[in-house]
Amino acid sequence: MPQYFGQLHGLEPNWSKIEAVQSVEIGDHYFLFNCGNVYVKISILSNNLIRIRYSPSGNFFPRRSWAINLDDSEWQPTPFQTHQTEQTTEIITEKIRISVQHHPCRIECYDLQNQPFATDTELGFRWQQELTVIDKKIEPEEHFYGFGERTGFLDKTGEIKTNWTENCRKYDALTDAMYQAIPVFIALRPELSYGIFLNSTHWSRFDIGVKKPGILQMETHAPELDYYIIYGPKPEQILNTYTQLTGRMPLPPRWALGYHQCRWSYESETVVKELTKQFRTRKLPCDVIHLDIDYMQGYRVFTWSEKRFPNPENLIQYLSENGFKTVTIIDPGVKYEPEANYTIFDQGLKQNYFIRKPNGELFHGYVWPDKAVFPDFLNPQVQKWWGECHQTLTNIGIAGIWNDMNEPAIDDRPLGDKGTKITFPLDSLQGPTEEKTTHAEAHNLYGLMMAKSSAQGLLKLRPKQRSFVLTRSGYAGIQRWSSVWMGDNHSIWEHLEMSLPMLCNMGLSGVAFVGSDIGGFGGNATPELFARWMQLGILYPLMRGHSALSTSQHEPWVFGERVEHICREYLELRYRLLPYLYSLFWEATQTGNPILRPLFYHYPNDTKTYTLSDQVLLGSAILAAPIYRPGIECRAVYLPAGIWYDWWTEKPYSGSQYILADAPLERMPLYVKAGSIIPLQPVMQYVDEKPIDCLTFKVFPGTGEGILYEDDGSSFEYIQGIYSTTKYQVYQENQELIIEIEPRQGQWTPPDREIIIDVVGVGEQRFQDDGRGKILRFSFIKDQNP
Repeated sequence: MPQYFGQLHGLEPNWSKIEAVQSVEIGDHYFLFNCGNVYVKISILSNNLIRIRYSPSGNFFPRRSWAINLDDSEWQPTPFQTHQTEQTTEIITEKIRISVQHHPCRIECYDLQNQPFATDTELGFRWQQELTVIDKKIEPEEHFYGFGERTGFLDKTGEIKTNWTENCRKYDALTDAMYQAIPVFIALRPELSYGIFLNSTHWSRFDIGVKKPGILQMETHAPELDYYIIYGPKPEQILNTYTQLTGRMPLPPRWALGYHQCRWSYESETVVKELTKQFRTRKLPCDVIHLDIDYMQGYRVFTWSEKRFPNPENLIQYLSENGFKTVTIIDPGVKYEPEANYTIFDQGLKQNYFIRKPNGELFHGYVWPDKAVFPDFLNPQVQKWWGECHQTLTNIGIAGIWNDMNEPAIDDRPLGDKGTKITFPLDSLQGPTEEKTTHAEAHNLYGLMMAKSSAQGLLKLRPKQRSFVLTRSGYAGIQRWSSVWMGDNHSIWEHLEMSLPMLCNMGLSGVAFVGSDIGGFGGNATPELFARWMQLGILYPLMRGHSALSTSQHEPWVFGERVEHICREYLELRYRLLPYLYSLFWEATQTGNPILRPLFYHYPNDTKTYTLSDQVLLGSAILAAPIYRPGIECRAVYLPAGIWYDWWTEKPYSGSQYILADAPLERMPLYVKAGSIIPLQPVMQYVDEKPIDCLTFKVFPGTGEGILYEDDGSSFEYIQGIYSTTKYQVYQENQELIIEIEPRQGQWTPPDREIIIDVVGVGEQRFQDDGRGKILRFSFIKDQNP
């Protein structure tokens, strides 16, 4: 982070403050308040979404194409009422009331029960030079979540969160700025929740009651303050609206939900082949092999090492024949190599695609290939060119791209010289002529735009097959282009524990397809740590094992037979759960719901869930309570309201209480909510190993419903409607448990298969799936419940 940004928070400058409202202009969906020295524009975008902009100059920024998916004019018109007096202007939608005080201008929000939220303090909006700030009240019992990629606990109340992408090689629970900069949060208290998205790609920061207790302060180093307020009242409604605003993830290929194996680096074709042979021989399910930087020729992007990987096309074909997809890493740094016939450098230089200093000189820094230059991914022409560069990889069968070092991570001297981390000059220009800006505004966008370039390139190069894209850095809206992992973690118990709230807060920031390196990237995992991490890892939306060059091997079999057996059991469970997981991914594409969810997501009025960082929900049905410390073989587990069944013993427990769960090394406590139906497939060694000829619906007695989503798992035909959904429900009538499977809807037909209805504690029934639906009845005694 630039040093002067870090100093701003401690200063007490002579702020310019907003004056009284002098006039109000009312448009079709907006209100423009003339406050003398500031113009304030409030846009009503939906009945739970407003946009607020403060401009001391009176000139509002033009639309930027970077993060917002729906501009103001693209929302459906929202009816609202207006009440005006000399003192206030009130705007009332179906869900909220916005009261604008005139003397001076202050904005207050209320739900229809007159509960306040996101309300300006007396100090309100102020500015100095290029810094704009606003203070809002923190209401009693309010808790704060999201903020993108964050270490520490789930609840961020009482913390400061800076939005500025940085390379975090050694992060801990107190680390602030990280690889991802996503300036959005959810505030929650009983009966009410709301979210705020700070629409600024400049450096920005949230102070959640640190500098001023009871005050939320938002600041950005920009001449305009622009933010959206999203009313719930439940968290899922906030995510639904936020992902309409910034976009939703596309449906990934089904194989991307399998297990990914990675290391820096599997250094040769021979090593990679032996690795995949071990997975198949040992019956450890795996779908994806990642190749780190050593597959390249001298770390030149889009090349192959002639010594280590002399026949890459043959290798990719071999892996494909054995059920493995291959993902290759790509960094943004292009080796500076004039007159060496390095095509990527020559093309980029000729077309003026690399970032330059303000004086016009080519900017360079040092990364893996030594001296390097960097593409201007903000420029659509550069995006198109960079996407086309991937053809050298896709032509030989590469199925996915892993974008790394794209904060960007740059040194001021060769990497072996212990240099200083730098970035592009903040006043260097980026972007096309019509949207030209400086790096001060574009810094947080670098990883986002690199991921976009890769995703769009792969879409053109592999038009009939879905590709996988992974990125380390990003900004709001990254979910439209890429999955995300949490960067360079370490093989320590604290990082195992921290991964869960990190991934949950990413999900609450709109990014559902997320993961953390299983086993830890840096350092050496103990057998116990690796076993516990693999157990937790089956819950990660992105399940990838990864380790660093200087560490011991981290494949499951290197930790001994007991750990290998545990890894096999949990990998098999992951693969059995794929129908449930794939349906959750589809749900994320439709609603923005996270796949991995904190308990409060579905129990927002249960205050006991507000600070639970060590338990998680996979979807709404499965609750996990992993083990995070060595030598622990039992733990307290909080079960929310309802009846919950132990996955392993099938014993029911009453909710709204803590229980003590047994957790020997072989067991991670897992529970399923009564009324849930979990679709399961047979164990496979890779996703497309064979057609699914048997589908089991595991039913947990109670009342509930769900949807199974299915398609071919690889093509884009689902966009044209070639998919199917099957709704199912369970309920009780007298002494019977009724399971209704509705007729399958949609244009996709699965292979011939048997359906098994397995009712926990009762029994099972079988039938051939003809798509017509089924009603099944089981004799059931209510006394089986606790």
